[in-house]
Amino acid sequence: MTAPRPRPRERVLTMHGIGKRFGAVRALSDVDFWVDEGEVVALVGDNGAGKSTLVKILAGVYTADAGVIEFDGSPVRLQSPADAQELGIATVFQDLALCDNLDVVANLWLGRELVSGRRLDEVEMEQRTWTLLRELAAKLPSVRVPVASLSGGQRQTVAIARSLIGDPRVVILDEPTAALGVAQTAEVLNLIERLRERGHGVILISHNMADVMAVADRAVVLRLGRNNGEYDIADITTETLIAAITGATADVPARPAPAPEQITPGRIIPLPTDRPRRRPRAQDLDG
Repeated sequence: MTAPRPRPRERVLTMHGIGKRFGAVRALSDVDFWVDEGEVVALVGDNGAGKSTLVKILAGVYTADAGVIEFDGSPVRLQSPADAQELGIATVFQDLALCDNLDVVANLWLGRELVSGRRLDEVEMEQRTWTLLRELAAKLPSVRVPVASLSGGQRQTVAIARSLIGDPRVVILDEPTAALGVAQTAEVLNLIERLRERGHGVILISHNMADVMAVADRAVVLRLGRNNGEYDIADITTETLIAAITGATADVPARPAPAPEQITPGRIIPLPTDRPRRRPRAQDLDG
């Protein structure tokens, strides 16, 4: 008896031919990107590759100059962060934007407080907070301690949990493990796996290739504002990603977003190694 084929994932978000200019600077040019439900997609690239610009377009901070954004197969236009949130796209930026003087419950429900009559329903907010944290397998000492007293990994947990209050379809995490220790990084990576299990599409922006290889299903590489490869993490090594980031792979031409099972690794262009290295001469060192 053969095992049943896994149910294909539904495509949640697709970006076709995205372009963005800042004056004479072309930040993005003809970029394609997509994410499915229950999938962790790593968006990687060197500094200045266009990752932040692409993420801010998704978050509604910037408006794309060219291209189409589709959500659940329908074209959408994101003109503000409120549009993105209403659509179901939540973003956790690197600075987290938490209020250190407030406790965990107050941070999670800030701006979305539950009320009973004319008073805040503190009991209901606390119960829902604990329910959400248990679903994420989060480890917090209490939900009534100030956020300032939490560790870096715990603060990241609070920021991610806050983004889930509106039940988004896509969660964007901007460098979630930056400046964290080994134990705190493992805690955040476990949290990302919980998001995948809950069916969220997760976009992970990271410079840490070990984190990408540990939790991502697929990696999309940007280089100089253009696509430079889409890779199935199960089929590649860290060296493949680094080669794409640094430009040692062929540029991938813009094309419609394929189904995930059709993605193939990019071609590696070997660097020339047969050229003899010239020893410096004395006159080269003068002046």
